[in-house]
Amino acid sequence: MADFSSTTTVDASPDDLFAFLSDVGNLPRYFARMTSAESTGGNAVHTTAELPDGSQVEGEAWFEVDRDAQHISWGAEGSSEYHGYLDVRPAEHGATVEVHLHTTRVEAGDHQVQNGVDETLDRIKTLVEEQGVAA
Repeated sequence: MADFSSTTTVDASPDDLFAFLSDVGNLPRYFARMTSAESTGGNAVHTTAELPDGSQVEGEAWFEVDRDAQHISWGAEGSSEYHGYLDVRPAEHGATVEVHLHTTRVEAGDHQVQNGVDETLDRIKTLVEEQGVAA
């Protein structure tokens, strides 16, 4: 069982940033290893992803958005108990994004998973600041 987290600051308004992050269609743009995500009704999402070993996984997940709290939670059924959440908060210059992830698929301290969390935050920062996708 392992928990992973990371935080970054993004030069964007919290509202614009959250609007970008909470759109299911944008998930593959910023979540490391996710290759597709499609809403299938309610909070259900069909996803595909590439695991660190290069294998592909496909399945059903849930994705819940709390716009008032600027909080997103997600997860997938299965033996890995995979779930996580993301929070957007105002910062002195822009907004902070904090990601938390839980899985039983790997042990605590797994560098591949932590690198994936860090890569996700790097992608968010790059997409928003350099490419202006949240503007």
